Parts: sequence; C-alpha cells; structure tokens
Amino acid sequence: MREFWVASGHHLTRRADHGGLVATPELIMAYLARPELMPPADACEAERRLHASLMTDPLRPVSSADIAALADADARENWSFMMNFRDRLLAAPSLEAVYVALARKGAGDLPPIFLSQLCHLILRNALEGCDDPYILRAAELFYRSQLAAVHEGTLLLADAEVIEAEQHAEHDLHSSPLTAMLQRPKSFGEMDVMDDENAWTYWSRSDAHAMVMNLGGNAKARAALCRVVERWIAHLLGIAVSVENIPTIEDRDWRWFIGLDSEATRIGNALWRGERLENGIAERIVALMRLTFDDTRVVDERVGDKPVYLILAMGADKLVKLKPQNLVAGLPLAAAASVT
Repeated sequence: MREFWVASGHHLTRRADHGGLVATPELIMAYLARPELMPPADACEAERRLHASLMTDPLRPVSSADIAALADADARENWSFMMNFRDRLLAAPSLEAVYVALARKGAGDLPPIFLSQLCHLILRNALEGCDDPYILRAAELFYRSQLAAVHEGTLLLADAEVIEAEQHAEHDLHSSPLTAMLQRPKSFGEMDVMDDENAWTYWSRSDAHAMVMNLGGNAKARAALCRVVERWIAHLLGIAVSVENIPTIEDRDWRWFIGLDSEATRIGNALWRGERLENGIAERIVALMRLTFDDTRVVDERVGDKPVYLILAMGADKLVKLKPQNLVAGLPLAAAASVT
C-alpha cells in the first residue's frame, strides 16, 4: 500500500474498531507545537510554564486557575479555547464525530486552520488504500485553497499557498502569479499539470501540493472530485450517494442545492430565486454536480427522490475555498438519518 499525506499526522492517531480516528497524546503534542500555540517572545513566565508542562504531559489537567494566571488577555482566551478543544478531542469517540458536531452546530471560535487539519486527518482515513492520484489531488480541495486560472479555455487549479510562495521566491518577476500561470501552462515553477503521463509522480510529492489540477480539460480530474464527495459523505455520515458532473441544471423542479463555498451559495440562491446571472458571475462556477441518494428513505420528505445539486465557485480573487463541512450540514436528511 502506498503512503501519502504524511503531513496530515494520521500516524499520530489511532484507528478504532469502528473505523474512525481517535486522538492520542502524540496528536495533542503536535497541536501544541504549532506556531499559533508557541509562547511568543513577550509571553509571561506562567504561559511558558504552562506550555512546557503540556509538552511534557499533553493530557495533564489544566484548571481555570492555570488559565487565569496568564498575564495577557488574548493568551488566556487562546489557551482556554485550546484546552476545551483538547478535552473535546479526547472525550469524543472519534475525530470524525467531533467534525460532524462542529459542522452541524458551528465551529464557533475554532480557527479555520484547525478545522482544515481535522478535515485533512479524516480524509486521510477515508481514503486509506486509495490508489488513484487523481482522487487524492481532487481531495486536496477539501483542505487547501486553490488559485484558479483559465488557459486556452481550460480551467486549472493550483495550490494557492504554493503559488504565493513562488511569488515571494520570484519577487524579481514583473508578472503576477496568475499571469505566470497563464504563461507557463505545463510547469508553474515546480508544479506540473497532472495528466496520465505524470500522475504517478504524485506519490513522491503528495505533501508538496505541487501538481496542478486540470479540472476543465481532464475528465478524470472532474470525476475524481465526485468520488471524493461520495467517500466523504459515506465516511462521515454512513450514507451512500452517487455524484456526477453536469453542465447545467435542467431540472425545472429542483428542490435542494448545497453551495460548497460562500460564492457558490450566493450563486445558488440567485438561481433559486430565478434570477439571471449577470456580469460574468456564471463564469465563476468551477464545478456543478448532481448528487442522488442510494436509499431515499434517509432523505427529507421535502426532497424525496429528487437530486441535490452541488455548486463550487471561485471568488472575484480567483480563489476556490471549498467548505467540506457544508456537505455535512447541508444535506437534506430525514430527522432519523441526521442524528450522529
């Protein structure tokens, strides 16, 4: 079995008999070692002691008095949040259960990077044994923002953080990262557009996020995104669905849609109201998919056997920020099926 996404930290978790991932002391230590939780240079001695003690014993109880002893108000707030989050991870039957609860009830003050990291871990578990690099590359959209560009009528998606890093590394170039992408369609620095000839190289650089997804011109890439959606829903909710790409919504009696990002939600709402998409807004749609349930008994009666449409879009800044939690919170499930 080929390894991938080592950076997800899945080796720091334990897979339980039910198939979900369980938090371990090693995973908590990895959180504590993140830059966001390292005491800054001006941190008080109490914060330094607290962090050092947790790095030695990540499961040790932290009292309200420990938090109150921190001099900085922001530090008190951050550590209170982190300890609540730690205790929630440790008490839950699985990381998957934590994610579903966060998706349905709201993440509150949880920093987006923590939700993305949970998604990364869970997807790594859900895709265990996957041997299709197209699927793995498509899955990166679930936890990594993408920069979109259209080259010769073909939509390309590249990792936004990698492109930004290349921009800084090539600061002497006069062109923008997006212009550079359009000028170099086959190689964006160290990035190649994934195709059948180079897809095998994904295994050696899965943590580098260094391959571009040809979402507009490669049928395998488009199908791969559908497969990821299916696997995500099956793994988190235990519900079997089938997903396919479609060019337009032809259904005059469509009942439900899920915007996979904020821009897509705005577009979907406009279409729902019967409005025309003006000023090139329709061109922001990155993917349009149709989801059907294998067993309609799990579906809200208002939807019945009708499909659910999924919309993914880019913002005005060409960024694609897929929110996988929307697939958990937005599915029209019957009351019995929505109970975790």
